[in-house]
Amino acid sequence: MSAARTDPLGTDRLGTGRLGTDPLRTDRLCADVVRAAEPYATAVVVALADGERAEVRCTGRLGHGPGSAPCTPETVFELGSVTKTFTALLLARLVSGGELALDDPVESHLPPDWIAASVRSGEPIRLLHLATHTSGLPRLPPGLLAGAVPTWFSNPYGGYGERQLRDGLARTTVRARPGGRYGYSNYGVGLLGRLLVEAGGGASYGELLAEKVCGPLGLRHTTCAPDAPGRATGYRRGRALPPWRIPGLPGAGAVRAGGADLLRYLQAHLRPGDGELGAALREVQRPRLRLPRSGDQLGLVWQHRHAGGRELWFHTGGTRGFTAFVGFSPPTGTAVAALANTGPTLDGRFLQSAYELLRGLSGPDR
Repeated sequence: MSAARTDPLGTDRLGTGRLGTDPLRTDRLCADVVRAAEPYATAVVVALADGERAEVRCTGRLGHGPGSAPCTPETVFELGSVTKTFTALLLARLVSGGELALDDPVESHLPPDWIAASVRSGEPIRLLHLATHTSGLPRLPPGLLAGAVPTWFSNPYGGYGERQLRDGLARTTVRARPGGRYGYSNYGVGLLGRLLVEAGGGASYGELLAEKVCGPLGLRHTTCAPDAPGRATGYRRGRALPPWRIPGLPGAGAVRAGGADLLRYLQAHLRPGDGELGAALREVQRPRLRLPRSGDQLGLVWQHRHAGGRELWFHTGGTRGFTAFVGFSPPTGTAVAALANTGPTLDGRFLQSAYELLRGLSGPDR
């Protein structure tokens, strides 16, 4: 990317020592991630952990133009569907605290004035179904596409709020038996986020996440605020985009974070610790089902894969102007987060390069 060539920042290290069993290979794989974000990204962050060693490599600036601030480990990027891993952890945290159960039906946590809007299904949809994409709900809620057309290439969820979600529930018919079939659903995890808000006492999704997850983990710059300070500008094919807004389904894609916070987040999954949050971090990593036409499994939102003798957990995300990857390997104590301020591409080069970095950091094929 041009900004990286003319104004590189190099590496901002959070720890000491070079990472990986083959440092030169790690450097090459990191360079591949940066190149995969070209030509439209102006800022790329690659965060890595290997046991007690950790670093955040920051390249470029927050936007075009000589006055744009440099990218740092605290620079805030939109995470898109990586948000769903935060929603899963929030669910597990409330379960570990006894505030709800994975088998609770959706209806038990709807707001009181939403009961009439209950989804039509032959069997109850349970919170576990929402967190494993087996609810039978469609990928998107009714009514969203029609309202999203004017802003489809910038902010398609921006006009879909809580009222639209409530009205959409009343128009939803489940077409597959809950728990019977996998089908990725932004609608399902977004609805889960709203139910967790109700179970958690009515604070907003962002407030509840800060109280139960981000605060205890020390994630100081992780937020759902579209106008978060220190944020990078998102780009789609070189065109600057406004901040991503998803008011009706924040649990599906509203979280923003920087490389330093994501590294702490992933390290917490590697070393869960004790207490209710430790129990929650372990719970999201328990395999629940095998994905169709794949050897992969699914935990709570997280995808689990055995590859070349490695055990990998990962998730990807994207908004119109950002692309994100997070992954970790518990047996080797390794983790990778990769962020770019440009939207996902059809070939998925950036995400694939980040995945290959996680594989490489986790050791050679066996």
